[in-house]
Formats: sequence, structure tokens, C-alpha cells
Amino acid sequence: MNNDGEMMELTSKGIPRSLRPAFQEYDLEKLDPERDAFTVIERTLAYGNRQELAWLFARYHVERLTAWVQQWGWRSLPRARLLLWIAYFNPASLPSRKNVWPY
Repeated sequence: MNNDGEMMELTSKGIPRSLRPAFQEYDLEKLDPERDAFTVIERTLAYGNRQELAWLFARYHVERLTAWVQQWGWRSLPRARLLLWIAYFNPASLPSRKNVWPY
């Protein structure tokens, strides 16, 4: 549901249509939540609003999202969102960032 208590509009595969701006280079109607899980998780964690994030957590569950943040978050998410999700999920470990350009 959105802020007005209305049901969220979904694609035929079940992805919220409100996420369309986060998938500008994709045809949102052709994305499959399982086949394209990496991209759907990445874009929703990076740009999703409260309702879209609630959908994400219901779709993929906290264990899968924690594992994704632990393995891929530091490469894929904007810094502010990465720090938010690290604080939220508190993953057991994160990959070493040595040899990563610090600027």
C-alpha cells in the first residue's frame, strides 16, 4: 500500500511500477524478480522509498538481502545508502577494500 492506503501497482512479474525511474535503461515490464534479482535488489536498496523497500523485504527476505549487502553492497550502492544498510543489517563481515581507489 502507498501513503494513501492504495495498493501498489505492480508489473505482470510483480515489481512495483513506482520503481521505473530506478530502471531507466531497462524495460521494467520485462524484468523478472528471480532472474534479475541482483539488479532489482541493487536498485531498490539504492533508490527505493518506504513502500518499495517493504515490498523488497517481503519478496527477498532479510537473509537474502543481508547476504547481498555483505557481498555486493560496497561496490553497488551509493555511499549514504551503503552505510544505512550496513547499520541496518549489521553483516558479520564485509569484503576488504584494499586496492580500491580511496577518492
